[in-house]
Order: sequence, then C-alpha cells, then structure tokens
Amino acid sequence: MTNLRKLLQPYLLVSPYLLHLALFVVFPVVFSIALTFHRWNIIAPMEFTGLDNYIHLFQDRLFWKAILNTSQFLLIHIPLQVAVALALAYLLNEGLRAKGFFRAAFFMPVVISGVVVTIIWQQLFGLDTGLLNRLLTSFGFGRVEWLSNPSVAIFSIAIMATWKNVGLYVILFLVGLQTVPRSYYEAAEVEGANSWQQFRYITLPAINPTIFMVVILSTIGGFSLFIEPYIMTDGGPLNSTLSAMLYIYKQAFGYYHMGYSATLGLFFAMLIMVVVALQKRFIEKEE
Repeated sequence: MTNLRKLLQPYLLVSPYLLHLALFVVFPVVFSIALTFHRWNIIAPMEFTGLDNYIHLFQDRLFWKAILNTSQFLLIHIPLQVAVALALAYLLNEGLRAKGFFRAAFFMPVVISGVVVTIIWQQLFGLDTGLLNRLLTSFGFGRVEWLSNPSVAIFSIAIMATWKNVGLYVILFLVGLQTVPRSYYEAAEVEGANSWQQFRYITLPAINPTIFMVVILSTIGGFSLFIEPYIMTDGGPLNSTLSAMLYIYKQAFGYYHMGYSATLGLFFAMLIMVVVALQKRFIEKEE
C-alpha cells in the first residue's frame, strides 16, 4: 500500500494542472477543430457539413479583404514600432536626464486599457473637433479624414497602435542595449569609427536577438488587431480597416456562424504560425 501511494503521489500532485490543461486547452482546441466541419448557431443542434466551411473560406472575398487589411497594417506597424522603440531606447541609454520619468511615461500606455486608449485617439482623430485637425488648421493646413478616408484609416490605426505598445518594446531594447560591453565602443573610437558606424557595426548586431523578439511580438500583436478597428471604425469605411480578428468576431457573435468562425480562426492561426516561422528563419539567416 505504501509503495502504491509513492507511485501515485507524483500523478496526484500534477493532476490539478493536467485537469486544467484538459479542460481549458485540449478540449477547446479539439472542439474548435470538430466545429469546423459543422454548421451551428448556438441555438439549434449542430449539423454536419463536411468541408463546406473550408470551401466557403476560399471563396469568401471579404475574409481575404480582411487578411489584406491586416497585412497592410503589419507592413506599416512593425517597421514603425521597431524604429520608434529603438530610437527612444537609444536616447534613454545615452544618458538622457530624468530617465526614470521617461521610462514610466513611455510604458504607461501599455498598462492603460486598450478601450480607453482607443476612445481617446478616436477623439484626437475627429474630423471637426479633433485635436490633430485643429493643430493642422491652425498652421494653415487642411483637415485630414483620419478615420473616414479608406486610404488613410489603416495608417491612423497603425499610428495609434504603435503609440499604445511602444513602451514595452522600449524596455526590451533598453535591456538589450545595456548588455553591449562599453569596451566595444571604446575600441571602435580608437579605430576612428563615428557614431553611425558604431551603431551599425556594433549595436545592431549585438541586439539582433532583441530585434527578433520585438518583430515576433509585434507580428503576433498585429495579427490580433481587434479593439482599435472595432471601436474606432467598426471595420469601415468600405471595409478598409476590417481586420481578420474583427471579421472572425462578427461571423461568430454578429451572425452566429460558429462553425464558419471556427474555420476562419483555425486557418488564421495556421497563417500566423507560418509567418512567424518565416520571420524566424529570415532573421536567423541575416544574423
């Protein structure tokens, strides 16, 4: 009996974690995959439809429009996020006064609710009463349709998302910059290297792992774009800011197409995995 208790004790200790894993990870994933082969609106019983949801996915022009919008957002957001975060971290690392204050100021938007930040920026982007357009008109420029122009709206959302998340990446870059030995820069100065050469040939290679981390995190965060277009534009104008996550949400909780929504979600998750894997391979190759 004592030997049996000793044998079962490790399994009993890990059983709460295994139960949590089964209920909140394994079951939802398996259920979602099974749901992709059914039609279900929560109220009526599930109806098996085979591959109909997958066929509809590849014929759904609006979903591919949402994928295109998300890709456009990423192409704007990721380079802007990396450049701004690295520039701010570099300034903080170069002995800027009141560094503690600026670190807290840069990081504060990260801990503020995304809904609150989105509402604030929605007011800033206002056509008639927004602060940005008031500043432009005061300097003699015309007003910009930040959220009502299909060609501008996605850029506006990318700017707001960058401001919201840049503080986290500033901290990551600052940690990376502080790990670069000062002796490298001293040796470069003796050899006559200027500031740009030191940054290009010492700083960038040394913080390459940090850059990789920031790019991956920015990509995953960009793919999950939801709150900003949901509150600011509801995917408009003319579906120009309809993100993939917003479209999946609308299919599930707007039209109650649970099976089709699960299909979109599974396909989108696989797409994210492929993009991240390609990024990892490219960055490691560059390194």
